[in-house]
Amino acid sequence: MAEQPFTTPVEDTVPKLDGEVAVGEDLDFQRRWWKFERIIWSVFLIVIVCDLLGMFGHGWLAKAKVRAPDGSLTIEYERIERANTPSTMTLHIGPNAIRDGHVKVFVSDSIVQSLGAQRVAPQPAESVIGQGGILYTFLTTTGPAEIQIQLQPVLPGPHSFRIQIPNSPAIEASVFVMP
Repeated sequence: MAEQPFTTPVEDTVPKLDGEVAVGEDLDFQRRWWKFERIIWSVFLIVIVCDLLGMFGHGWLAKAKVRAPDGSLTIEYERIERANTPSTMTLHIGPNAIRDGHVKVFVSDSIVQSLGAQRVAPQPAESVIGQGGILYTFLTTTGPAEIQIQLQPVLPGPHSFRIQIPNSPAIEASVFVMP
């Protein structure tokens, strides 16, 4: 049996204006969409500014400097770090902390365990483990000295640490590690 050809014309149900298809518009939806876009662009701008300032690590806001009241120790570190990213904590030893050609520095266990201390430069002459941390002894001459601790934290979150020159006030601070 032969098929019958279509004899009825196809009717277009979409209204036309000036011979073109009129798609219509929903201004309420369009205004809501524009508002959503402005909010998203604002969020993007805030994230970019925060990143440039260092709120996600390695920037102006991330850097911190803490000094002991007696001036025996000053610590420069990053208060905001990234997990698995190397950083350096610098200890500036004041001349009043140097005794008999050496200086002793107590570093809490959290610097080794939580913040992932990789190495200490210069190499300490002696390291004694105990009392919740490590007591390093460095040979030095008279005058200010500098010690660098290379860190590479693994776990995200807040981490507290304590560093102290014996018979001087301790410096307690914290670092927030971003994922």
